[in-house]
Amino acid sequence: MTNFHSDALVFFGATGDLAYKKIFPALQAMVKRGHLNIPVVGVAKAGWNLDQLRARAKDSLEKYGGVDAAAFEKLCTLLRYVDGDYENPATFEGLRKELRDARYPAHYLAIPPVLFETVVEQLAKSNCARGARVIVEKPFGHELVSAQGLNKVLLGVFNEADIFRIDHYLGKRPVNNMLAFRFANAFVEAFWNRTYIKSVQITMAEDFGVQGRGGFYDQTGTIRDVVQNHLFQVLSNLTMEPPARLDSESVRDEKVKVLKAISPIEEKNLVRGQFLGYRDEPGVAKDSKTETFAALKLEINSWRWKGVPFYIRAGKYLPVTCTEIVGKFRKPPTLVPESALTENHLRLRISPEVTIAMGMMVLAPGEGMASQTVEMVASRSPRAADMDAYERVLGAAMEGDASLFAREDYVEEAWRIVDPVLKTGTPIYQYQPNTWGPREVERVTPMGGWSNPASHEESVAASGAAA
Repeated sequence: MTNFHSDALVFFGATGDLAYKKIFPALQAMVKRGHLNIPVVGVAKAGWNLDQLRARAKDSLEKYGGVDAAAFEKLCTLLRYVDGDYENPATFEGLRKELRDARYPAHYLAIPPVLFETVVEQLAKSNCARGARVIVEKPFGHELVSAQGLNKVLLGVFNEADIFRIDHYLGKRPVNNMLAFRFANAFVEAFWNRTYIKSVQITMAEDFGVQGRGGFYDQTGTIRDVVQNHLFQVLSNLTMEPPARLDSESVRDEKVKVLKAISPIEEKNLVRGQFLGYRDEPGVAKDSKTETFAALKLEINSWRWKGVPFYIRAGKYLPVTCTEIVGKFRKPPTLVPESALTENHLRLRISPEVTIAMGMMVLAPGEGMASQTVEMVASRSPRAADMDAYERVLGAAMEGDASLFAREDYVEEAWRIVDPVLKTGTPIYQYQPNTWGPREVERVTPMGGWSNPASHEESVAASGAAA
Protein backbone atom coordinates (compact mmCIF):
# COMPACT_ATOMS: atom_id res chain seq x y z
CA MET A 1 0.00 0.00 0.00
CA THR A 2 1.41 3.37 -0.98
CA ASN A 3 1.99 5.40 2.19
CA PHE A 4 1.61 9.12 1.51
CA HIS A 5 -1.03 11.79 1.72
CA SER A 6 -2.38 13.16 -1.53
CA ASP A 7 -1.23 16.70 -2.19
CA ALA A 8 -4.13 17.70 -4.46
CA LEU A 9 -7.73 16.57 -4.94
CA VAL A 10 -9.23 16.64 -8.43
CA PHE A 11 -12.93 15.95 -8.80
CA PHE A 12 -14.43 15.35 -12.19
CA GLY A 13 -18.12 16.22 -12.41
CA ALA A 14 -17.69 19.40 -10.36
CA THR A 15 -20.94 20.92 -11.63
CA GLY A 16 -22.99 17.75 -11.18
CA ASP A 17 -25.66 16.65 -8.74
CA LEU A 18 -23.36 14.53 -6.57
CA ALA A 19 -20.93 17.42 -6.11
CA TYR A 20 -23.82 19.73 -5.25
CA LYS A 21 -25.45 17.44 -2.68
CA LYS A 22 -22.48 15.63 -1.14
CA ILE A 23 -18.99 16.72 -2.18
CA PHE A 24 -19.07 20.44 -1.37
CA PRO A 25 -20.53 19.84 2.12
CA ALA A 26 -17.89 17.16 2.73
CA LEU A 27 -15.09 19.46 1.58
CA GLN A 28 -16.21 22.30 3.87
CA ALA A 29 -16.45 19.88 6.81
CA MET A 30 -12.92 18.62 6.11
CA VAL A 31 -11.61 22.19 6.04
CA LYS A 32 -13.41 22.96 9.30
CA ARG A 33 -11.78 19.98 11.03
CA GLY A 34 -8.37 20.92 9.66
CA HIS A 35 -8.27 17.82 7.44
CA LEU A 36 -8.07 19.63 4.09
CA ASN A 37 -5.35 22.08 3.17
CA ILE A 38 -4.47 21.10 -0.39
CA PRO A 39 -5.58 22.38 -3.82
CA VAL A 40 -9.06 21.18 -4.85
CA VAL A 41 -9.47 21.22 -8.63
CA GLY A 42 -12.96 20.89 -10.09
CA VAL A 43 -13.25 19.68 -13.68
CA ALA A 44 -16.40 19.82 -15.81
CA LYS A 45 -17.79 20.90 -19.16
CA ALA A 46 -20.21 23.68 -18.27
CA GLY A 47 -18.74 26.86 -19.74
CA TRP A 48 -18.05 28.05 -16.20
CA ASN A 49 -15.21 29.89 -14.48
CA LEU A 50 -13.84 29.67 -10.95
CA ASP A 51 -16.17 32.33 -9.56
CA GLN A 52 -19.17 30.38 -10.82
CA LEU A 53 -17.86 27.19 -9.19
CA ARG A 54 -17.46 29.05 -5.88
CA ALA A 55 -21.01 30.37 -6.21
CA ARG A 56 -22.22 26.82 -6.87
CA ALA A 57 -20.37 25.60 -3.78
CA LYS A 58 -21.96 28.31 -1.62
CA ASP A 59 -25.42 27.52 -2.95
CA SER A 60 -24.80 23.83 -2.21
CA LEU A 61 -23.77 24.55 1.36
CA GLU A 62 -26.73 26.85 2.01
CA LYS A 63 -29.04 24.00 1.04
CA TYR A 64 -27.12 21.05 2.52
CA GLY A 65 -25.77 21.74 5.98
CA GLY A 66 -25.13 25.47 6.13
CA VAL A 67 -22.23 27.80 5.34
CA ASP A 68 -19.47 28.11 7.92
CA ALA A 69 -18.01 31.51 7.05
CA ALA A 70 -14.39 30.80 8.01
CA ALA A 71 -14.31 27.29 6.56
CA PHE A 72 -15.99 28.38 3.33
CA GLU A 73 -13.56 31.27 2.89
CA LYS A 74 -10.67 28.82 3.31
CA LEU A 75 -12.27 26.37 0.87
CA CYS A 76 -12.58 29.15 -1.73
CA THR A 77 -8.83 29.75 -1.53
CA LEU A 78 -8.21 26.05 -2.22
CA LEU A 79 -10.66 25.75 -5.12
CA ARG A 80 -9.47 25.77 -8.72
CA TYR A 81 -11.41 25.02 -11.87
CA VAL A 82 -10.80 23.54 -15.32
CA ASP A 83 -13.58 23.71 -17.89
CA GLY A 84 -13.52 21.46 -20.93
CA ASP A 85 -14.56 18.28 -22.70
CA TYR A 86 -13.17 15.05 -21.23
CA GLU A 87 -12.25 13.85 -24.72
CA ASN A 88 -10.18 16.95 -25.43
CA PRO A 89 -6.48 16.67 -24.50
CA ALA A 90 -6.46 20.44 -23.90
CA THR A 91 -8.70 19.91 -20.86
CA PHE A 92 -6.04 17.72 -19.28
CA GLU A 93 -3.25 20.10 -20.26
CA GLY A 94 -5.21 22.70 -18.29
CA LEU A 95 -5.52 20.26 -15.38
CA ARG A 96 -1.77 19.63 -15.44
CA LYS A 97 -1.18 23.39 -15.13
CA GLU A 98 -3.62 23.74 -12.25
CA LEU A 99 -1.94 20.88 -10.40
CA ARG A 100 1.31 22.85 -10.53
CA ASP A 101 3.78 21.22 -8.15
CA ALA A 102 1.46 18.46 -6.90
CA ARG A 103 3.18 15.07 -7.18
CA TYR A 104 0.54 12.83 -5.61
CA PRO A 105 -2.92 13.97 -6.75
CA ALA A 106 -6.11 12.03 -6.01
CA HIS A 107 -8.53 11.97 -8.95
CA TYR A 108 -12.15 11.50 -7.91
CA LEU A 109 -14.39 10.33 -10.76
CA ALA A 110 -17.80 11.66 -9.69
CA ILE A 111 -19.07 11.03 -13.22
CA PRO A 112 -21.10 8.34 -15.01
CA PRO A 113 -19.17 5.06 -15.48
CA VAL A 114 -19.41 5.40 -19.27
CA LEU A 115 -16.87 8.24 -18.98
CA PHE A 116 -14.36 6.40 -16.77
CA GLU A 117 -12.31 4.94 -19.61
CA THR A 118 -12.02 8.26 -21.44
CA VAL A 119 -10.90 10.14 -18.34
CA VAL A 120 -8.45 7.47 -17.18
CA GLU A 121 -6.82 7.30 -20.61
CA GLN A 122 -6.52 11.08 -20.76
CA LEU A 123 -5.01 11.17 -17.27
CA ALA A 124 -2.37 8.72 -18.42
CA LYS A 125 -1.61 10.57 -21.68
CA SER A 126 -1.33 13.93 -19.91
CA ASN A 127 1.00 12.54 -17.23
CA CYS A 128 -1.58 13.44 -14.56
CA ALA A 129 -1.79 9.79 -13.44
CA ARG A 130 1.84 9.48 -12.39
CA GLY A 131 2.06 9.12 -8.60
CA ALA A 132 -1.72 9.51 -8.39
CA ARG A 133 -4.65 7.74 -6.80
CA VAL A 134 -8.06 7.31 -8.42
CA ILE A 135 -11.36 7.34 -6.50
CA VAL A 136 -14.25 5.75 -8.38
CA GLU A 137 -17.91 6.46 -7.62
CA LYS A 138 -20.53 3.69 -7.74
CA PRO A 139 -22.20 2.02 -9.54
CA PHE A 140 -19.07 0.04 -10.36
CA GLY A 141 -20.34 -1.82 -13.36
CA HIS A 142 -23.83 -2.92 -14.32
CA GLU A 143 -23.05 -6.62 -14.09
CA LEU A 144 -19.98 -8.87 -13.79
CA VAL A 145 -18.68 -8.34 -17.35
CA SER A 146 -18.83 -4.54 -17.20
CA ALA A 147 -17.25 -4.54 -13.72
CA GLN A 148 -14.39 -6.65 -15.06
CA GLY A 149 -14.07 -4.24 -17.98
CA LEU A 150 -13.85 -1.23 -15.66
CA ASN A 151 -11.28 -3.01 -13.52
CA LYS A 152 -9.21 -3.69 -16.63
CA VAL A 153 -9.34 -0.01 -17.61
CA LEU A 154 -8.31 1.18 -14.16
CA LEU A 155 -5.59 -1.43 -13.71
CA GLY A 156 -4.16 -0.49 -17.09
CA VAL A 157 -3.09 2.83 -15.58
CA PHE A 158 -3.18 2.52 -11.77
CA ASN A 159 -2.01 -0.11 -9.29
CA GLU A 160 -4.76 -1.82 -7.28
CA ALA A 161 -3.32 -0.20 -4.14
CA ASP A 162 -4.06 3.21 -5.66
CA ILE A 163 -7.66 2.46 -6.74
CA PHE A 164 -10.40 3.39 -4.27
CA ARG A 165 -13.90 2.17 -5.22
CA ILE A 166 -16.36 4.16 -3.14
CA ASP A 167 -19.22 2.50 -1.34
CA HIS A 168 -20.21 5.43 0.86
CA TYR A 169 -22.10 3.00 3.11
CA LEU A 170 -18.74 1.91 4.50
CA GLY A 171 -18.17 5.51 5.53
CA LYS A 172 -21.06 5.26 7.96
CA ARG A 173 -19.71 4.69 11.45
CA PRO A 174 -22.63 2.46 12.59
CA VAL A 175 -21.84 0.00 9.77
CA ASN A 176 -18.31 -0.40 11.12
CA ASN A 177 -19.59 -0.45 14.68
CA MET A 178 -20.68 -4.03 13.93
CA LEU A 179 -17.01 -5.04 13.83
CA ALA A 180 -16.38 -3.45 17.23
CA PHE A 181 -19.45 -5.18 18.66
CA ARG A 182 -18.32 -8.56 17.36
CA PHE A 183 -14.58 -8.47 17.95
CA ALA A 184 -14.27 -6.25 21.04
CA ASN A 185 -16.75 -8.24 23.18
CA ALA A 186 -15.81 -11.73 24.33
CA PHE A 187 -19.38 -12.92 24.89
CA VAL A 188 -20.47 -12.34 21.27
CA GLU A 189 -18.17 -14.98 19.82
CA ALA A 190 -19.83 -17.63 21.99
CA PHE A 191 -23.20 -17.36 20.24
CA TRP A 192 -22.57 -15.70 16.87
CA ASN A 193 -22.40 -18.90 14.81
CA ARG A 194 -24.53 -21.72 13.37
CA THR A 195 -24.72 -23.54 16.71
CA TYR A 196 -26.98 -20.87 18.23
CA ILE A 197 -28.22 -18.70 15.35
CA LYS A 198 -31.23 -20.01 13.46
CA SER A 199 -31.52 -17.25 10.82
CA VAL A 200 -30.45 -13.69 10.12
CA GLN A 201 -32.52 -10.90 8.53
CA ILE A 202 -31.20 -7.67 7.05
CA THR A 203 -33.72 -4.98 6.15
CA MET A 204 -33.02 -1.67 4.42
CA ALA A 205 -36.32 0.18 4.16
CA GLU A 206 -37.06 3.63 2.77
CA ASP A 207 -40.43 5.35 3.15
CA PHE A 208 -39.94 7.45 0.00
CA GLY A 209 -39.75 6.82 -3.74
CA VAL A 210 -37.13 7.62 -6.38
CA GLN A 211 -37.19 11.38 -5.63
CA GLY A 212 -36.85 12.61 -9.20
CA ARG A 213 -34.11 10.11 -10.08
CA GLY A 214 -36.37 7.94 -12.22
CA GLY A 215 -34.05 7.98 -15.24
CA PHE A 216 -31.11 6.68 -13.20
CA TYR A 217 -33.13 4.29 -11.08
CA ASP A 218 -34.88 2.67 -14.02
CA GLN A 219 -31.49 1.60 -15.36
CA THR A 220 -30.39 0.32 -11.97
CA GLY A 221 -33.03 -1.11 -9.62
CA THR A 222 -32.83 -2.11 -5.97
CA ILE A 223 -30.47 -5.08 -6.35
CA ARG A 224 -27.85 -3.08 -8.23
CA ASP A 225 -28.41 0.11 -6.24
CA VAL A 226 -28.16 -1.18 -2.67
CA VAL A 227 -28.10 -5.00 -2.36
CA GLN A 228 -24.94 -6.11 -4.18
CA ASN A 229 -22.94 -3.25 -2.67
CA HIS A 230 -24.31 -1.69 0.56
CA LEU A 231 -26.07 -4.72 1.99
CA PHE A 232 -23.38 -7.19 0.98
CA GLN A 233 -20.94 -4.97 2.89
CA VAL A 234 -23.22 -5.17 5.93
CA LEU A 235 -23.43 -8.95 5.44
CA SER A 236 -19.63 -9.20 5.24
CA ASN A 237 -19.14 -7.22 8.44
CA LEU A 238 -21.70 -9.42 10.18
CA THR A 239 -20.22 -12.75 9.14
CA MET A 240 -16.48 -12.36 8.44
CA GLU A 241 -13.87 -14.09 10.57
CA PRO A 242 -11.53 -12.03 12.78
CA PRO A 243 -8.70 -10.69 10.58
CA ALA A 244 -5.15 -11.75 11.35
CA ARG A 245 -4.13 -8.09 11.50
CA LEU A 246 -5.96 -4.77 11.43
CA ASP A 247 -4.40 -3.51 8.21
CA SER A 248 -6.81 -2.87 5.34
CA GLU A 249 -5.73 -5.86 3.26
CA SER A 250 -6.22 -8.35 6.11
CA VAL A 251 -9.71 -6.98 6.78
CA ARG A 252 -10.62 -7.04 3.09
CA ASP A 253 -9.26 -10.58 2.73
CA GLU A 254 -11.84 -11.80 5.26
CA LYS A 255 -14.67 -9.95 3.53
CA VAL A 256 -13.83 -11.56 0.21
CA LYS A 257 -13.86 -15.00 1.85
CA VAL A 258 -17.49 -14.40 2.90
CA LEU A 259 -18.59 -13.71 -0.67
CA LYS A 260 -16.61 -16.64 -2.04
CA ALA A 261 -18.64 -18.90 0.26
CA ILE A 262 -21.97 -17.74 -1.22
CA SER A 263 -23.46 -19.52 -4.23
CA PRO A 264 -25.23 -17.50 -6.94
CA ILE A 265 -28.79 -16.63 -5.93
CA GLU A 266 -31.41 -18.98 -7.35
CA GLU A 267 -34.64 -17.75 -8.93
CA LYS A 268 -36.75 -19.47 -6.26
CA ASN A 269 -34.92 -17.46 -3.59
CA LEU A 270 -35.65 -14.01 -5.02
CA VAL A 271 -38.82 -11.91 -5.15
CA ARG A 272 -38.79 -8.56 -6.94
CA GLY A 273 -41.49 -5.92 -6.49
CA GLN A 274 -42.40 -2.51 -7.90
CA PHE A 275 -44.51 0.05 -6.08
CA LEU A 276 -47.72 1.17 -7.74
CA GLY A 277 -47.14 4.52 -9.40
CA TYR A 278 -43.45 3.93 -10.19
CA ARG A 279 -44.10 3.79 -13.93
CA ASP A 280 -45.62 7.28 -13.77
CA GLU A 281 -42.35 8.76 -12.47
CA PRO A 282 -40.46 11.05 -14.92
CA GLY A 283 -37.75 9.11 -16.74
CA VAL A 284 -39.30 5.70 -16.02
CA ALA A 285 -40.43 3.46 -18.89
CA LYS A 286 -44.18 2.86 -19.02
CA ASP A 287 -43.56 -0.88 -19.19
CA SER A 288 -40.64 -0.87 -16.75
CA LYS A 289 -39.52 -4.20 -15.30
CA THR A 290 -37.15 -2.55 -12.81
CA GLU A 291 -37.58 -3.55 -9.19
CA THR A 292 -38.05 -1.02 -6.39
CA PHE A 293 -38.18 -3.86 -3.85
CA ALA A 294 -36.21 -7.06 -3.52
CA ALA A 295 -36.25 -9.89 -0.99
CA LEU A 296 -33.79 -12.75 -1.25
CA LYS A 297 -32.42 -15.71 0.63
CA LEU A 298 -28.84 -16.93 0.56
CA GLU A 299 -26.49 -19.13 2.56
CA ILE A 300 -22.83 -18.80 3.47
CA ASN A 301 -21.14 -22.16 3.11
CA SER A 302 -18.47 -21.55 5.72
CA TRP A 303 -17.55 -23.42 8.89
CA ARG A 304 -19.25 -20.74 11.02
CA TRP A 305 -22.44 -20.27 9.00
CA LYS A 306 -23.24 -23.37 6.95
CA GLY A 307 -26.96 -24.14 7.14
CA VAL A 308 -28.01 -20.74 8.46
CA PRO A 309 -30.31 -18.88 6.02
CA PHE A 310 -29.70 -15.15 5.53
CA TYR A 311 -32.66 -13.08 4.37
CA ILE A 312 -32.08 -9.68 2.78
CA ARG A 313 -34.75 -7.21 1.71
CA ALA A 314 -34.67 -3.62 0.57
CA GLY A 315 -37.15 -1.31 -1.02
CA LYS A 316 -38.73 2.05 -1.57
CA TYR A 317 -42.10 3.28 -0.32
CA LEU A 318 -42.05 0.90 2.64
CA PRO A 319 -43.66 1.89 5.97
CA VAL A 320 -40.49 3.32 7.61
CA THR A 321 -36.97 4.45 6.78
CA CYS A 322 -34.67 2.15 8.70
CA THR A 323 -31.76 -0.25 8.31
CA GLU A 324 -31.79 -3.10 10.80
CA ILE A 325 -30.35 -6.58 11.36
CA VAL A 326 -32.12 -9.26 13.39
CA GLY A 327 -30.44 -12.54 14.30
CA LYS A 328 -32.92 -15.18 15.55
CA PHE A 329 -31.63 -17.76 18.02
CA ARG A 330 -32.55 -21.43 18.08
CA LYS A 331 -35.13 -22.32 20.73
CA PRO A 332 -33.75 -24.00 23.85
CA PRO A 333 -34.54 -27.66 24.76
CA THR A 334 -36.77 -26.55 27.64
CA LEU A 335 -39.71 -28.05 29.52
CA VAL A 336 -41.75 -25.01 28.48
CA PRO A 337 -43.93 -25.96 25.47
CA GLU A 338 -42.19 -24.84 22.30
CA SER A 339 -45.41 -23.21 21.07
CA ALA A 340 -45.22 -20.83 24.03
CA LEU A 341 -41.69 -19.70 23.18
CA THR A 342 -40.56 -16.87 20.98
CA GLU A 343 -37.01 -17.06 19.69
CA ASN A 344 -34.47 -14.90 21.45
CA HIS A 345 -32.97 -12.35 19.10
CA LEU A 346 -30.14 -9.90 18.65
CA ARG A 347 -31.20 -6.64 17.00
CA LEU A 348 -28.70 -4.22 15.50
CA ARG A 349 -30.16 -1.01 14.11
CA ILE A 350 -27.84 1.01 11.87
CA SER A 351 -30.14 3.94 11.11
CA PRO A 352 -31.84 6.28 11.70
CA GLU A 353 -30.55 5.78 15.25
CA VAL A 354 -27.97 3.24 16.42
CA THR A 355 -29.31 0.46 18.67
CA ILE A 356 -28.02 -2.84 20.03
CA ALA A 357 -30.74 -4.89 21.75
CA MET A 358 -31.35 -8.45 22.92
CA GLY A 359 -34.80 -10.04 22.90
CA MET A 360 -35.54 -12.62 25.59
CA MET A 361 -38.33 -14.41 27.46
CA VAL A 362 -39.28 -13.50 31.06
CA LEU A 363 -42.21 -14.22 33.33
CA ALA A 364 -45.24 -12.12 32.55
CA PRO A 365 -46.74 -9.96 35.33
CA GLY A 366 -49.21 -11.70 37.63
CA GLU A 367 -49.48 -15.22 38.97
CA GLY A 368 -48.50 -18.41 37.19
CA MET A 369 -45.70 -19.28 34.81
CA ALA A 370 -46.87 -17.44 31.72
CA SER A 371 -43.99 -15.77 29.87
CA GLN A 372 -43.55 -12.78 27.60
CA THR A 373 -40.92 -11.37 25.28
CA VAL A 374 -39.01 -8.24 26.28
CA GLU A 375 -35.98 -6.44 24.87
CA MET A 376 -32.91 -5.46 26.84
CA VAL A 377 -31.40 -2.46 25.07
CA ALA A 378 -27.64 -2.53 25.51
CA SER A 379 -26.98 0.67 23.63
CA ARG A 380 -29.05 3.35 21.96
CA SER A 381 -27.77 6.60 20.55
CA PRO A 382 -29.14 9.15 18.12
CA ARG A 383 -27.42 9.64 14.81
CA ALA A 384 -24.16 11.18 15.95
CA ALA A 385 -23.01 14.61 14.84
CA ASP A 386 -20.10 12.76 13.36
CA MET A 387 -18.35 12.83 10.03
CA ASP A 388 -20.58 12.45 7.01
CA ALA A 389 -19.86 9.29 5.04
CA TYR A 390 -18.39 11.21 2.10
CA GLU A 391 -16.13 13.22 4.37
CA ARG A 392 -14.81 10.02 5.90
CA VAL A 393 -14.23 8.11 2.65
CA LEU A 394 -12.62 11.04 0.81
CA GLY A 395 -10.30 11.64 3.74
CA ALA A 396 -9.39 7.96 3.93
CA ALA A 397 -8.65 7.78 0.20
CA MET A 398 -6.35 10.78 0.34
CA GLU A 399 -4.52 9.16 3.26
CA GLY A 400 -4.20 5.89 1.32
CA ASP A 401 -6.30 3.91 3.83
CA ALA A 402 -8.21 1.33 1.77
CA SER A 403 -10.18 -0.21 4.65
CA LEU A 404 -13.42 1.53 3.64
CA PHE A 405 -13.20 0.62 -0.05
CA ALA A 406 -14.07 -2.41 -2.14
CA ARG A 407 -11.19 -4.35 -3.67
CA GLU A 408 -11.27 -5.70 -7.23
CA ASP A 409 -11.94 -9.29 -6.19
CA TYR A 410 -14.68 -8.25 -3.76
CA VAL A 411 -16.56 -6.30 -6.46
CA GLU A 412 -16.37 -9.19 -8.90
CA GLU A 413 -17.49 -11.76 -6.30
CA ALA A 414 -20.50 -9.59 -5.39
CA TRP A 415 -21.56 -9.42 -9.05
CA ARG A 416 -21.02 -13.18 -9.42
CA ILE A 417 -23.64 -13.80 -6.74
CA VAL A 418 -26.41 -11.65 -8.27
CA ASP A 419 -25.52 -11.78 -11.98
CA PRO A 420 -27.30 -15.00 -13.03
CA VAL A 421 -30.62 -14.15 -11.45
CA LEU A 422 -30.56 -10.60 -12.82
CA LYS A 423 -30.14 -11.98 -16.32
CA THR A 424 -33.06 -14.41 -16.07
CA GLY A 425 -35.68 -11.65 -15.92
CA THR A 426 -37.61 -12.85 -12.86
CA PRO A 427 -41.21 -11.59 -12.48
CA ILE A 428 -42.03 -8.16 -11.09
CA TYR A 429 -44.92 -8.02 -8.60
CA GLN A 430 -46.78 -4.80 -7.82
CA TYR A 431 -47.19 -3.58 -4.24
CA GLN A 432 -49.01 -0.73 -2.59
CA PRO A 433 -46.90 2.12 -1.17
CA ASN A 434 -46.52 2.02 2.62
CA THR A 435 -46.59 -1.79 2.73
CA TRP A 436 -43.82 -4.35 3.19
CA GLY A 437 -43.68 -5.34 -0.47
CA PRO A 438 -45.80 -7.63 -2.64
CA ARG A 439 -47.69 -10.55 -1.10
CA GLU A 440 -45.48 -12.91 -3.14
CA VAL A 441 -42.67 -12.11 -0.68
CA GLU A 442 -44.12 -14.93 1.43
CA ARG A 443 -42.05 -17.22 -0.80
CA VAL A 444 -38.85 -15.68 0.63
CA THR A 445 -39.81 -15.27 4.27
CA PRO A 446 -38.04 -16.54 7.39
CA MET A 447 -39.79 -19.15 9.49
CA GLY A 448 -41.83 -17.12 11.93
CA GLY A 449 -42.03 -14.15 9.56
CA TRP A 450 -40.04 -11.02 8.90
CA SER A 451 -39.24 -8.76 11.84
CA ASN A 452 -40.60 -5.46 10.57
CA PRO A 453 -38.67 -2.49 11.97
CA ALA A 454 -40.75 -0.09 14.02
CA SER A 455 -40.39 3.65 13.70
CA HIS A 456 -37.92 5.25 16.09
CA GLU A 457 -40.72 6.52 18.32
CA GLU A 458 -42.44 3.12 18.46
CA SER A 459 -39.11 1.42 19.21
CA VAL A 460 -38.35 3.76 22.11
CA ALA A 461 -41.84 3.36 23.52
CA ALA A 462 -41.71 -0.43 23.27
CA SER A 463 -38.35 -0.74 25.00
CA GLY A 464 -39.44 1.75 27.65
CA ALA A 465 -42.50 -0.33 28.41
CA ALA A 466 -40.41 -3.50 28.54
CA ALA A 467 -37.93 -1.93 30.92
